[in-house]
Amino acid sequence: MAKKPMLETVNLKQLYNGDDYLGELRRLQGELMVVQQARFRAGLRTVIVFEGWDAAGKGGAIKRLVHHLDPRMCRVWPIAAPLPHEKDNHYLYRFWRRLPEAGATAIFDRSWYGRVMVERVEGLAQPSEWKRAYREINEFERMLADDGITVMKFFLHVSEKEQAKRFVSRMDDPVKRWKLSTEDFRNRAKRADYEAAIEQMLKETSTRKAPWILISSEQKKYARIAILKAVIRRLKRGVDLSSPPLSPEVEEMAQALKQELKDKKAAQG
Repeated sequence: MAKKPMLETVNLKQLYNGDDYLGELRRLQGELMVVQQARFRAGLRTVIVFEGWDAAGKGGAIKRLVHHLDPRMCRVWPIAAPLPHEKDNHYLYRFWRRLPEAGATAIFDRSWYGRVMVERVEGLAQPSEWKRAYREINEFERMLADDGITVMKFFLHVSEKEQAKRFVSRMDDPVKRWKLSTEDFRNRAKRADYEAAIEQMLKETSTRKAPWILISSEQKKYARIAILKAVIRRLKRGVDLSSPPLSPEVEEMAQALKQELKDKKAAQG
């Protein structure tokens, strides 16, 4: 019996059913900040990949994900078409150069999966190139995982109807209008081709060390909370989240400063 297409397993009717979305969002953002600091102290590296349909909410989800994070330990990489000098190298070259340092997180807003999606559908890569890319990508991610990097991959799924509504909403909003391009409409016209490419991508590259996490983004609130919970759950695994003790020298200096401030306050009456 043939397996059900992976996109069809996503329940697009899922809604955020909490009583306080903003309160829960802030709580999770604070919790993730604690996890980030703990991973920084431990020197742990993280790579988070976001893929999905145009207007699926990747940018908004990333914005909520990094809201409380220390930017010194986190970098968001928006990925567009490769630059001329990048085309002279293997397509993974530009991603190798953006991998995180010890204790840091690299978040990719689109990624190396462009080779097996847009480059495949738009004919920017030869069949021989995008077909071998599944193996290359799996080997790339396996090397990252074997080197101690935590790899998380999210695909945000929305219905064709909801995507169309968001396109119209962007067009009518002067603040968001810049996000629309002719490519968005051309890609939408090829949705069936993209869906076939996405299904094969999910099937070929969801591995034990780097599985795909499919998120219903039909409702943005639901998607943002679900992503935060998934990231926290994975990144805190096996990590000591307790606050590190102050060194005796720092504690002595802090106590002296507290006493100094106390004395000054007393002297001022």
